[in-house]
Amino acid sequence: MASKIEDYALLSDLRTAALVGRDGSIDWLCLPRFDSASCFSRLLGDGEDGHWKIAPAGAHEVRRRYRDGSMVLETDFHTEHGVLRLTDFMPPHEINQDDQPCVVRVAECLKGEVELEMRWVVRFAYADSVPWVRRVRADEPVLDEFILAIAGPHTIVLRGDELPHRSPNERAHELTAHLSAGQRMSWVMQWASDPDDLPRPMAPLQELRECEDYWLDWSGKIDYEGPHAPAVRRSLTTLKALIYSPTGGIVAAPTTSLPEAIPGDRNWDYRYCWLRDATLVLLALDDFGCTSEAVAWRRWLLRAVAGDPADLQIMYGVGGERHLVEWEVDWLAGYRDNGPVRVGNAAYRQTQLDVYGEVMDALHLARERGLPESEDSWALQRGMLRHLERIWQQPDRGLWEVRGPDRHFTHSRVMVWVAFDRAVRAAEEDGLPGPVERWRELREAVHAEVLEHAWNPEIGAFTQFYGGEALDAATLLLPAVGFLPGEDERVRSTVEVIERELQRGVLVDRYSTSESTHSVDGLAGREGAFLACSFWMVDALAYAGRRDEAERMFAELVELANDVGLLAEEYDAELGSFTGNFPQAFSHLALVNSAAVLYGGRTREQKSRRGR
Repeated sequence: MASKIEDYALLSDLRTAALVGRDGSIDWLCLPRFDSASCFSRLLGDGEDGHWKIAPAGAHEVRRRYRDGSMVLETDFHTEHGVLRLTDFMPPHEINQDDQPCVVRVAECLKGEVELEMRWVVRFAYADSVPWVRRVRADEPVLDEFILAIAGPHTIVLRGDELPHRSPNERAHELTAHLSAGQRMSWVMQWASDPDDLPRPMAPLQELRECEDYWLDWSGKIDYEGPHAPAVRRSLTTLKALIYSPTGGIVAAPTTSLPEAIPGDRNWDYRYCWLRDATLVLLALDDFGCTSEAVAWRRWLLRAVAGDPADLQIMYGVGGERHLVEWEVDWLAGYRDNGPVRVGNAAYRQTQLDVYGEVMDALHLARERGLPESEDSWALQRGMLRHLERIWQQPDRGLWEVRGPDRHFTHSRVMVWVAFDRAVRAAEEDGLPGPVERWRELREAVHAEVLEHAWNPEIGAFTQFYGGEALDAATLLLPAVGFLPGEDERVRSTVEVIERELQRGVLVDRYSTSESTHSVDGLAGREGAFLACSFWMVDALAYAGRRDEAERMFAELVELANDVGLLAEEYDAELGSFTGNFPQAFSHLALVNSAAVLYGGRTREQKSRRGR
């Protein structure tokens, strides 16, 4: 059975990612990209669906950490007779772009003696393909012995100081080794894109030094020394780890189908690039001095959305792929038997009008922060605005990608206002060409419409959609985007109503999932509290002048991160456990944005947006 979600740590090489549990087992790995089929799928099944475990025999205590600001994970197993340290990492793609993805694992006895056990089970194609596994010995040009696993287009090479042997039932490769203080063993598992051109042997300790140096150099650029600095810095490093370096695309999470509630069927594939998430991640990185990613992301955006603006999608593959057809992996039981397991995401076909505002805002802020506007980029924005002028009055599926009917969602309408507002400012402040009078008129029309149709005086709050009564935590973002100031009485009242109706302790639901709201999202069952919404409440409190409350709430939310500083999509207070895909970019970017609002940084409202 898979570990609890909070028991996992992340490894990343900026192309793909692995999840390794406190038990020393890598239970999820997709090769060669974030959105490729998995070769270790225990996370969504059982041990026979693929995993790689290294741990001492018998009972032990576990303590683990990332080395300083790096993505090098150290797990210390304290046994009765000794201490074993397991060091796990993936060499970053940006060090050597010719290398294939790989995982390096180093086991060292720090004290006494330990009996190490390894179990290596490879199952390609989401555990549907059992490979042909054989030991290979090559004498030329140098002695090289390794294990080769092949099935169709999939090839993996495992090298190490000692290689595991096939188990008696031939379903796994296993190894037992005795280590005394000071002794070390290492293994390298490499992906091969061509079985006739296998990757070169690697020096694990040299790769370790280079990997650590890379991450320390990158995290050293983070400009933040305020309160809760370790949490902020780890969140920023995690966001960086979710970037697909070859293109600059950013995945929402490296996992699929981790359920938002148990039981329930709110299981989605998040291994893709949402325009909304990507723009917000780039803003969060830039808030704290990490600017080079913005340039790469803009290149990715221009490639991904090139063509007719009417064809703009809300999400793409990490390489800019358009078709993300959703299907079910019916042979995997799901996380702790909570299926379905989904690959692809049918929401890519949805209309979500807020995306236009997020993209326009991100590119506006990029200009303000010194990234010169390019002719192609402004042409793209002009095309998006022309299309938005034609469709802005249509209903959509909204920020939460509901699978119920289209509606006039308040957050979507507000972000339409953002799109036209940023267009006006591009003309007025940056001198860019365009029909500024028409944009100004549309901006005023959308603003008036939202105030008339989204505000419910009987409830005393902006509601989820026009003419409705349901609440939505996304309305907490009104002051953050500059639509209304945080001190506006309607904003303050909305905050108070959401506190009363959607907040439990420091956790805020994104909206009610009671029976009465199923017609809105089209899904049955409850979900955990959406962690980003809880951080949005922190921001809203700060903008409303309730800073002390905001700081106390922020401190409590930071403590929800697991032992290595990672956050999932949601938190289930009843279970006291994470739910949803993990680690979640949206949660981490909300954390760092709240830190910027409270303690400094170039926040969206403070440095760019003019509240009305």
